[in-house]
Amino acid sequence: MTAQAASDRVASGSPPKGRVLIIAGSDSGGGAGIQADIKAVTMMGGFAATAITAITVQNTLGVHGVHPLPLDLITAQARAVLDDIGADAIKTGMLGSVGVVEAVAAILDSATVPAVIDPVMAAKGGAALLDDAAIGAVRTLMIPRAALLTPNAPEAEALTGIVVADLDGQRRAGEALLRLGARAVLMKGGHVPGEVLTDLLLTPDGETLLTSERIDTRHTHGTGCTLASACAAGLALGLPLEQAVAQAWAYVAEAIRRAPGLGGGHGPLDHGWPVRGRA
Repeated sequence: MTAQAASDRVASGSPPKGRVLIIAGSDSGGGAGIQADIKAVTMMGGFAATAITAITVQNTLGVHGVHPLPLDLITAQARAVLDDIGADAIKTGMLGSVGVVEAVAAILDSATVPAVIDPVMAAKGGAALLDDAAIGAVRTLMIPRAALLTPNAPEAEALTGIVVADLDGQRRAGEALLRLGARAVLMKGGHVPGEVLTDLLLTPDGETLLTSERIDTRHTHGTGCTLASACAAGLALGLPLEQAVAQAWAYVAEAIRRAPGLGGGHGPLDHGWPVRGRA
């Protein structure tokens, strides 16, 4: 089922309850992956449930091991959640292989709720988290099922073949991803050089620019996971797409500013800053 059909089904069903099923890998360091996803969904007022795709041995210095879980176990986790608790949105992160992509595509078809697809390909330190063979599967199976696709510049380049080195590149790649079937694309600008950071939200109806001065920090581990999950929480709570994205974007920006400075490498964000207020 396409993302359009999923959204139509949700529109005709019961009121949203903020339930987000997260299908992604676990980060032992707590800064990215399932751990960041749960924190973000919770802080945005949603309820997080999970289907873990892989266990990683990870800290701020890098990924030291990846242990994929069996396909039937991934599917069983998702089915256990959907058959009992249900979901108002699904967020996907690290999938790892063609087999996992295929299994998750089947889960999305059965769930008929909006999917936020974060096409995770590499960790912050550069470790590969998606097989080269699986990039094509993400292109053909995940993008057409995305209510919102959230690639960074390298991911967009891998999916489209378009160089993303400036705002024009972000726009051209985003438009190409819309043509591949995504209902909306949030082109993240963190990898695009410049003192001003721009994330570009593209839909068939137009575009929205989200801009800020770039924060000079090495503590950005899990930024993409956090943003996608915060967006999914907003959609699960029934917010319009543009409002869900803007709210998630503001939450992540403040989480970066408040990063606690943990670890000797790419440190985590402060996911819990809303409970302490803005002071």
